[in-house]
Amino acid sequence: MNLTISGHHLEVTPALREYVLTKLDRVTRHFDQVVDINVLLSIEKLKEKDRRQKAEVTLRVKGKDIFVEHAHEDLYAAIDQLMDKLDRQVCRYKDKVQDHHHAAAKRRNAGEA
Repeated sequence: MNLTISGHHLEVTPALREYVLTKLDRVTRHFDQVVDINVLLSIEKLKEKDRRQKAEVTLRVKGKDIFVEHAHEDLYAAIDQLMDKLDRQVCRYKDKVQDHHHAAAKRRNAGEA
């Protein structure tokens, strides 16, 4: 799994990097077939002060890219809410990919006889 954490208009500190890694553990615990993760933390240069901190994640799994972004006035809160969204999308993708079909009862009994 390739992991890239980068910052736009900010320096990614070791504490911030560690916080993102601990939050990503929850996602990778649910679904272990992750190929690539790109995390972009940025500060928007807006006039309004309320939603300046933005976090984005592009998570590449086999056959699909999952993109999630969230903006908040606090970067740590943006990361928290971003990981909640990402966790929901990964769980939804995992349910869709899993095979929920069972062998028919007739075929199972015919094979045993």
